[in-house]
Formats: sequence, C-alpha cells, structure tokens
Amino acid sequence: MSPASDLLAATLAQSDFHPRLPQQRRLYEAAKTAIHQNLLAAGKRLPSSRDLARDLGVARNTVIAAFGQLAAEGYVSSTLGSGTYVADLQELSAGMRRGAGAPGAPADAARAAAPLSRRGAELTAFAAGPRYEIQPFAPGDADFSSFPFKLWQRLQNRVWREARADLLDYGQSGGYLPLRQAITEYLRISRSVKVSVEQVMITAGTQQSLDLCAQLLADVGSTAWVEDPCYWGARRVFQARDLLLRPITVDRHGMALDAADLATEPRLIYVTPSHQYPTGAVMSLARRRELLDVAVRKNAWILEDDYDSEFRYTGRPLAALQGLDTDNRVVYMGTFSKVLYPGIKVGYIVVPPALIAPFKSALYDLQRPGQLMVQAALADFIALGHFTTHVRKIRQIYGARRELLRRTLAAQLGSQLGHGVAISSEESGLHLVVELPERTDDVALAALAAESGIQVKALSTYYLAPPLRRGLLVGYAYVTAEKISYYGKLLAAVIQSGVRR
Repeated sequence: MSPASDLLAATLAQSDFHPRLPQQRRLYEAAKTAIHQNLLAAGKRLPSSRDLARDLGVARNTVIAAFGQLAAEGYVSSTLGSGTYVADLQELSAGMRRGAGAPGAPADAARAAAPLSRRGAELTAFAAGPRYEIQPFAPGDADFSSFPFKLWQRLQNRVWREARADLLDYGQSGGYLPLRQAITEYLRISRSVKVSVEQVMITAGTQQSLDLCAQLLADVGSTAWVEDPCYWGARRVFQARDLLLRPITVDRHGMALDAADLATEPRLIYVTPSHQYPTGAVMSLARRRELLDVAVRKNAWILEDDYDSEFRYTGRPLAALQGLDTDNRVVYMGTFSKVLYPGIKVGYIVVPPALIAPFKSALYDLQRPGQLMVQAALADFIALGHFTTHVRKIRQIYGARRELLRRTLAAQLGSQLGHGVAISSEESGLHLVVELPERTDDVALAALAAESGIQVKALSTYYLAPPLRRGLLVGYAYVTAEKISYYGKLLAAVIQSGVRR
C-alpha cells in the first residue's frame, strides 16, 4: 500500500469522519482535507484509480467519482498516460488574484484589514442587536409572551387548510387585500387617517417602509431632517442610502425649527409626532401645522412614524399628523411588531395618491414581498375582533406596569426628584425617561446598570448633535410586576450613585 493510500485509509477508518456521507464523498473529503493540511504535498502523484480502489477496498467507480470532483474543484490535475497529481494551492490562489486584476500583496493586505466599505463600517459601529436583548427595562420591547398563541395557531391552520395557491406567491398588489381593507378601517377610526384601500401597502415593517421612502423620494446627497434625539433605526436607513442628516432639536412641543434649519432644503422630514422617540414629547398642533406648511413650501415629504399609537393609557389616542394634511405631503407608516410580536415582521405604509403606482411597483421589484399566509391570518385576527381585544388587554397590563415603575422609582429617588432628576409623565408608549442633571454621565450609568442585569439606554446616545439632555430610557413592557419592584430599586440606587458624583 502506498503512503497516500495508507493516509486516506487511516482517515476513512475514523468512525467520526463524515459517517453519513456516501463513500465517494467521504473519499473526496479525506483527500481534500489532506491536501489543505499539506499531508498530500503539491506535485505529489496519487495512486491510480485501480490501485487506490484495491488498497481501500472500494469500487473503482467510487475512486473515479472522487477524483473527478477533486479535479473539477482544482485540487488535482490529470494528464492522460501520466497520472493524477496534487495541485499547488498557493500558486492557484495567486493566479486567481492576478486574474481578478489584483495589483499585488499590499492591496490584498489592505482589503483584508478593511473588509467593509466606509459606509458599512459606519453602519455597523452601533451594534443595536446585542444591546436590545430582552432584559429588565430594555426600552422598545413588548411583552409578546401575552400574545394569544393558540388562537393565532388556529387562524394560521385554517388558512393553510384552504390550500390557496395564490397565497404562496410574492404578492404583486401591495399586500393581501382583506388585510389592507382591515388596516384602512382601523386607521380611519382609531387614528383619523384619511385613507383609501389603494393607498395602503403591506411591508416587512417600519424599517422597510423607511427604506422605500429613502430610495423613491430622495437621491444620494439629499437632505433629511430628523428629530434630535432620534430613533436609531431611521438614522441607519438614511445613512445607508447616503442621505445628509440634519438634526432638528426636539423640545416638549416636538420638532422645533429655527432660522438655520429653515435655510436648508430638506427632501425628507422624519417625525414621530404622536409620541416622540425617545423623549415621549407630543407635537403640538401649532408645530404640526408649521411642519405641513414647510413641507409644501420646500417640496419635501414628511415621513410620519406612528410606531406605538396603541399604547396611550389615558384618553383616546392622538390623531395622526396625516389627518391634517390637505396637500398630500405626508407618508404615514405603522407596524404590528410592537402590538403583536416582533418576529411577525408586518407593517404598513400609507402613501399619497400620486405615489401609489410607483410605490407598489418598487415594493414588488425591490423587496419581493411575501408572507401572504401570515397576512391572511392577521386579516382574520383583526376582522374577528381579536386584535381589539388583545390591544385592550395589553394596554391595561402595560399601563399598570408603568404606574408601578413610576411609584417605585419615585419612592427610592425621594428628595432628588425636582433637583435635576425627573421622571417623564407622558401616559403613553413602552418606556419612560428618567431625566438627569446636565453633567451626569448617562452612558456610564447605563453601563453600571448593565452590571446588575438591567438594560436601560442612555438618552445622550440618541443625539446626532451635542446632547442637550441627559437621562435613561427605562422600558416597562417586558418585565413583570414582581421584577419591577426588585429591579426598580436597583436602578434607583444606580441613579443615586451617579447623581451624587
């Protein structure tokens, strides 16, 4: 038996070496591994297929098939009458780089050191995912454990039993029609949105809605006005589309335009007027009318993100900005991820009549939407009244948790309240803000809280311009009453330690 045969036989004899693969595939893997590890050196002549089959006790066709695969992938080369030889992988790699037009080693090293584009590096510098794990007080998280799983399963099963082939397609008309009809009725009644079914399109959530707007309504280098502080997801979308962001200060009445802002020419204006994220401010009627007038004068589009309108705990939900628009300058968007569960990835966008055709076309051509089965189940969920029941239930749960958190923090913070420390009083949303004295390092406080297993966010990190306010965003939706009492006391102690400094 030749050394090559002996090496391959020893590898194949290992019980854990790809035991479930066909024999020809195992032989291919054994030879490839040996070549990569330089156990079969470059230029080495392999045994003939007949000799190797005899040495390994396998059919010759098995060896021929394995050799054929190795040759097809460039690991070996064969010459009629001469034999099969191991290829030089280093020489092969160098040749491939030269063939691709690589200028040489320095350029290769530079690419290895900087695998991302400049834009890619900027977009990934803020790793949102790991920071939004489900932990006590994580802002923006909903308690989807309250979702009616069994009911939802029955609705989905019924859709699948109907076996409708059209629901397996991408969907070319802006989404499942009964769902669009249900959303239209819901928005008219609960949000005072002026809307027809044709204006409603189903997206994979607010991020996709924003991305469509950035692509269709703005060009590279266009200016986008954004609230400051601002929802990080909107910033990332606009940056990914190479828009120039102009931060507009937010006060207790919402976006506050000054003369310098008005001297610029925005193409997009991104706002969360009903419950500003992250401060919780509600845009006043005067500011809303001003913004609509500015949009008309500057030929800009207002992107209204109505991300959590269902969670208002006193009185009726506030009317949408879009309902005041008489010039068709507002693109309205919402999502089911907050009120149902994040992974449902179903949102909606309401576009002015002039944008219906281009948005419907782009949604299909650029995004290839689907999930019509989920959309059909959701349409039934709304039409049968389950959505309203679910919203009413979780609104009561979240409202009670919010009040408990406020009481717990107020009791622990005591005399510090009113002396640079304040707890936001807005009766809506999924988080509250603990405002801190101007010189407080809220980033350090958030890190200190994380050491106690508490996931809060520093308000200053949401600013594009130098932060005007310091504070902590404290979520209360995904945390039980028992944990609110326990972790609320821990958080208060963290805040006290930071303020005393």
